[in-house]
Parts: sequence; C-alpha cells; structure tokens
Amino acid sequence: MRILICEDSVLLREGLVRLLEDANHVVVAALPDATQLDQTVVDTAPDLCILDVRLPPTYTDEGIRAALRLRAQHPALPVVVLSQYVEERYATDLITAQGGALGYLLKDRVADVTDFLDAVTRISQGATVLDPEVVAQLLSRRPKDERMRRLTDREASTLALIAEGKSNQAIASTLFVSEASVEKYITAIFQKLDLEPDESGNRRVLAALVHLEYGGGQPQAGAPS
Repeated sequence: MRILICEDSVLLREGLVRLLEDANHVVVAALPDATQLDQTVVDTAPDLCILDVRLPPTYTDEGIRAALRLRAQHPALPVVVLSQYVEERYATDLITAQGGALGYLLKDRVADVTDFLDAVTRISQGATVLDPEVVAQLLSRRPKDERMRRLTDREASTLALIAEGKSNQAIASTLFVSEASVEKYITAIFQKLDLEPDESGNRRVLAALVHLEYGGGQPQAGAPS
C-alpha cells in the first residue's frame, strides 16, 4: 500500500515510516506539516493518508482541517487521524462529515504494532475504525437516544450486528435471511434514526453509536465498517 504521512513529531514520523515499510508498505511522502499536503496528495496519489490532528504552525486544528478537506476533495482516499488525546469535537466533525473510509486513533495505539497495522489495513479496505476511547467519550457526553424505540426487533438485531462490525453478507448469514432483506432493514434503520444520506458520510458508524449509547453493548476495539 502507498501511504502518505503528515506528522510534525520527527520521532513519530520516522517511527511510522519504519513501521509501515517493515510491513511492506511504501511511504510516498512524510511531511512535517500540511502546507504541501494537498499538492503532495495530487502528485503521489497515495492509497491512504495518515496525519496528526495538531500540526504547525498553531498546533490547534490544522490537521483536522486538512483531514476534512482531504475527505471532501478525495472521497476515495482513506484518511487516518492520529491524536494524542480524545478531541471530542474534532472526532464528531470527522464522523459526521462527508467522505470515505476514516480512522481516528490515539497515538498510544501505534505502540501496539499488530493492532495498528490491522486498523490501517481495514481502513484502506473501506472500514471506519474509531479508537475505543473515542467511542466511549463520545457516548459518555451524549444523552440516551430514544430513537432506538422506533426499530422493530429485526431491525434492532441488524443494528446490533452492524455495531459488531459485520458486513451485510455476514449479517444475512447470522439472521438466516437474504442480503436484499438486510439492505431493506438497514435502509429502514437509517430512516428511523433520521440518518439521511446528505447528512453524513458514515451512517453505519452513527447508527452503531446510537445503538451503543442506548445500552446495546460496550464499545469494541475497532468500530464498524
């Protein structure tokens, strides 16, 4: 996989380069800030971009704004955001924005090389992966969502399987129904949870968050695709 890194910390940037290259990926560029990011994406056409939430010059939201811009301008480009802490507002902005595959991981997760590389691979394949601490913090600050009461038992079961990260095919196999039936359940779920196509690029993730905050289970390592 061809990967572009944008990280101001020299140690972490070089560490990511070494880690990813040891896993047989190609790092097409490793940038210290976002000033050349947009042009470098055009020039190198990476398969995935990893960037820090906080970048020079102000170390506030340059990275998150760059991630939002990349997701809007290159919806086919998976973006992985690394953050030192859970930035609740930033995480919400990213999840609810239009775009393609997304990862929001705490930097501590990089130390677990196997899990980090697995997350990168899944995101490159179209999954959305949120750090469990990000999910937990988002849920702890939100009131319990009563929209779940609108779902039928079958739709609620389907949503629980979405929250476990299962694909439509896996859900169909688990429920002993056709994939077409699963698609109908999911369409109904989105409608009943008021998740319209033009309001979010990650409706499966948002639906899973509603399920979790309603008491459907504890956040799992690696959120649904």
